[in-house]
Amino acid sequence: MSNTDDSKKGHAINPAANQDGMAKGLTNYGDRGFSLFLRKAFIKGAGYTDKALDRPVIGITNTGSAYNPCHGNMPQLMEAVKRGIMMAGGLPMDFPTISIHESFSQPNSMFLRNLMSMDTEEVLLAAPMDAVVLIGGCDKTVPAQLMGAASAGLPAVQLITGSMLTGSHRSERVGACTDCRRYWGKFRAEEIDAEEIAEVNGKLVASVGTCSVMGTASTMACIAEALGMTVPGGATPPAVTADRMRVAEESGALAVELARKRLGIDQILTEKAFENAMRVLLAIGGSTNGIIHLTAIAGRMGFEIDLKALDRMGRETPVLLDLKPSGIHYMEDFHAAGGMATLLRELKPLLHLDAMTVTGRTLGEEIDAAGPGFKQDVVKTASNPIYPQGGIAVLEGNLAPGGAIIKQSAAHPQLMEHEGRAVVFENLEDMANRIDSPNLDVTPEDILVLKHIGPKGAAMPEAGYMPIPKKLAVAGCKDIVRISDGRMSGTAFGTIVLHVTPESAIGGPLAYVQNGDRIRLSVANRELSLLISDEELARRASLKPVVIPTAQRGYRKLFLESVTQADKGVDFDFLMPPATAGKIPKK
Repeated sequence: MSNTDDSKKGHAINPAANQDGMAKGLTNYGDRGFSLFLRKAFIKGAGYTDKALDRPVIGITNTGSAYNPCHGNMPQLMEAVKRGIMMAGGLPMDFPTISIHESFSQPNSMFLRNLMSMDTEEVLLAAPMDAVVLIGGCDKTVPAQLMGAASAGLPAVQLITGSMLTGSHRSERVGACTDCRRYWGKFRAEEIDAEEIAEVNGKLVASVGTCSVMGTASTMACIAEALGMTVPGGATPPAVTADRMRVAEESGALAVELARKRLGIDQILTEKAFENAMRVLLAIGGSTNGIIHLTAIAGRMGFEIDLKALDRMGRETPVLLDLKPSGIHYMEDFHAAGGMATLLRELKPLLHLDAMTVTGRTLGEEIDAAGPGFKQDVVKTASNPIYPQGGIAVLEGNLAPGGAIIKQSAAHPQLMEHEGRAVVFENLEDMANRIDSPNLDVTPEDILVLKHIGPKGAAMPEAGYMPIPKKLAVAGCKDIVRISDGRMSGTAFGTIVLHVTPESAIGGPLAYVQNGDRIRLSVANRELSLLISDEELARRASLKPVVIPTAQRGYRKLFLESVTQADKGVDFDFLMPPATAGKIPKK
């Protein structure tokens, strides 16, 4: 008999005795004993012994893909996670899920986020595992995984793939993707030639990993740690460093402990955890996309993010992180400055320190365990912030009855109180056809308006970062007020109003803006107003019936029929709990 054959050593097939590990979530053949017998027979075909199968089973989401260079370190991360799981006495089981990259997703990555969340949730529920390590990095992967895990309810640890290293172009330090946009702006303005833009193209992304600035990927990494979902210090190590591999190993070991303690995700993703994440989003000058994703994750737990309360929090939460696009540094500098522990230490008076984390300790205990800190210049003090208020402000008015947002920390100060003439683009095609026309009637004092790029209009692409019209860019214009119902990249900058709700495609007021209308933006008053009467707005609406986009088949049909508005997280309505547990933050 083989030395690895443990079938005669007391490992009886008794699914009623244990509902964990390989006996969890058995396929239904009408006979649980046979179901477990069959499952173990097949898994033993891969060379597993009964001794291995008796261990806590820890799933690992494998989101590696040739189309996702942000996850290019997946093989090394997987090896480290498995090592951590085995060292802690668990059995690692990796499985593939959808992988989404921002630049390799058509029509855009937001369209696929909910699909990835469903994929993640269903595999977590279908396959036997006692806990899971979620490996994600690029913009929509981390929120998709947290949404799916929140719905599945399993103990979970989030592992971030990590940021890329910075490069150098003609002795200037560069990194994706704020510098991508900056150099492309120079090219459009004819400040650099085709030879230089081609040269810098090979310098902006110096390694695998996510964007090296406070874009959406870095924002979600920081939010995941603020939520208590990562190993302490897990947000900031760059992708290709030993620090990142050690975090991966620790994540695997921690997942085994979570399984043994049965510390469910509902004990981590609490109201206090979401409030802490909101504070961090504001203090890091985080991506505007962070609001949508945080709203969606909270929604899966039954909580509703109160945008007005978020704005109130923003007035007392300064931007402390000196990182592009709101500052000058990069993610590897943030990591060298102590990472999230340095930021959280400065934010302590504003945080719920008793919020539980995946370590089984509170956030306050983890901050204290990180030590007293050291001298650095990336995270500023509350008395000397980068920006006196939170990076994001919430706007209201007759143009956005359900709200809109602006990343005030990355906007031009002189444009945040502005009234101008609307220059309207009806959709993405209209903008592409006319934005560079020398005949476009536009001045730097005007306000660009782009319609029909909301959730139902175009799956909410990052087209809210409209290019400066060519004629203005060449003349030296660096910023202009832009308004849309779409999103923009977290790496983008400028005076840009986003997420106008309700969107134009379902008959929101934005649909009825006409060329020449006057629009008032007042960030100080949190106002976004179309300067026409209610009667005129109603008249225009009566003359232009709403035609909500539809599709004949497939995932697009499901998306268009089920997607919610920006203030609800752009999630699918049927994926949210039937009852709301309350608003966050509590009044």
